[in-house]
Amino acid sequence: MDDYPTAVLVGALIALIFLSAFFSSSETGMVALNRYRLRHLVKQGNRSAKRVEKMLERPDRLLGVILVGNNLVNNAAATLAALLGLYWLGELGTALAPIFITIVMLIFSEVTPKTYAALRPEAVAFPASLILKPLQWLFTPVVWTVNGIGNFILRLFGVRPDKIDDDHLSPEELRTVVNEAGGLIPEKHQRMLLNILDLEKATVEDIMIPRNDMVGVDLDADMDDIMETLRTSQHTRLPVYKGDPNNMVGLLHLRKLSRLLLRDDISKADLMQHTVEPFYVPEGTQLHRQLINFQNAKRRIGVVVDEYGDVLGLITLEDILEEIVGEFTTDLAASSQDIHPQEDDSYVIDGGAHLRDINKVLHWELPTDGPKTLNGLITEHLQDIPETSLCLRIDHYLIEIMQMKDNMVKTVKMRHASSFIEEATTEQEARTQI
Repeated sequence: MDDYPTAVLVGALIALIFLSAFFSSSETGMVALNRYRLRHLVKQGNRSAKRVEKMLERPDRLLGVILVGNNLVNNAAATLAALLGLYWLGELGTALAPIFITIVMLIFSEVTPKTYAALRPEAVAFPASLILKPLQWLFTPVVWTVNGIGNFILRLFGVRPDKIDDDHLSPEELRTVVNEAGGLIPEKHQRMLLNILDLEKATVEDIMIPRNDMVGVDLDADMDDIMETLRTSQHTRLPVYKGDPNNMVGLLHLRKLSRLLLRDDISKADLMQHTVEPFYVPEGTQLHRQLINFQNAKRRIGVVVDEYGDVLGLITLEDILEEIVGEFTTDLAASSQDIHPQEDDSYVIDGGAHLRDINKVLHWELPTDGPKTLNGLITEHLQDIPETSLCLRIDHYLIEIMQMKDNMVKTVKMRHASSFIEEATTEQEARTQI
């Protein structure tokens, strides 16, 4: 002790404390880095990001050099603290030195630097990599020895440190990332991203135009009726069939008929010349897969068929795009032909309405894992053909059957049970006041 001035030893102790803080913060900063942001910075050409990503390819070597350096400076600091305690207070100082150095290390070398590194990992990890990179080369023999023993022990438990799995997110994990993006992603874009993920959960039957609602050209009909259908159609593409949709002939693009519609002598043969072969879509096809199929086939409309080849309905590219970007209208309830709001907060709904459309328009949560239409949901729930004026409850929704036709629920009156409870509570409070 007499050979070294006390000030030098104290200065060396302080330096060791700062070095310990450096290694501790480096470890936390490297681990806390956002790997996806890091890859983004690498693609932008950030040199520090490239250096850090390269070091993180073998985390065992990176942690090895950090832990070797951290343990060296911590043990050296503990030794100096013990020597200074012995010099100043004798044996009492030797006993108090571990307590003192533990408190100092916790505050200045562990808690404070690690908290800062966790909050700002890039500000710590990128500059630290400039020092850790040469230290990896300097401590190579020690790191290899320590890592070799550690990796051998890990292999005994079935862990291979040299085979690091890539950071791949599952759809649900990606949904969580999008939901928690907050202000980083505009709300409208956020909804679109979530809708894209939801395409895997829906099939073409969920959004197709049912066979009963299809508007098409029946070649067995009178020519005047066909012309009336062509001139009044709101659609640009129509299916063409003979007598029955199952006898599908093709699809007709009305834009190609714009000149023919001005003529008075148009014939069915002229229509057939402008009819293209139908594009068939198997039932059960997921929406994200059908979107790709449309793109590959350069088509915009498909005929949905079941396993027996019977036509179930039509699916269009626009229907799938609306699942992503939303309906091309601002007032869905007002524009829906199947849903009619009432003054008592109830809705008169067509029995053939799709459950997903009802949920989308009214923000309800009717079950969609079974039947696709409201009529199917009611029939499955009752396990029988219902009668008019029958009332029932499915989950949180009150349903009154208003009209039946051809053994099918034609019209119902529905409301959410919560609105009914609120109305009853209001009436009870009014009676109490009276």
